[in-house]
Amino acid sequence: MFELVITYFAIPVIAISIFIVLLRVIKGPTIEDRIVAFDVLTAIGIAFIAVYAVKSESIKLLDGGLILALLAFLGTVAFAYYLERRTRK
Repeated sequence: MFELVITYFAIPVIAISIFIVLLRVIKGPTIEDRIVAFDVLTAIGIAFIAVYAVKSESIKLLDGGLILALLAFLGTVAFAYYLERRTRK
């Protein structure tokens, strides 16, 4: 029963979310908007990994989601530092 919910609801919602966020990445008027969109895109990627882990009944995939979350956080901090240094000069 739970796999039906994942297949018919969660995966299409994630696909639509990816499309909407990619539009923001492409059309983002500022670099800050694009950075936030990339952060949201990684969060959607983590959600996809979690859904796929539940569907395939493999808990090992969740480690990849955790690593992706850590890399996304570090990337966002690095971009914020870069933007802060750029506006200070």
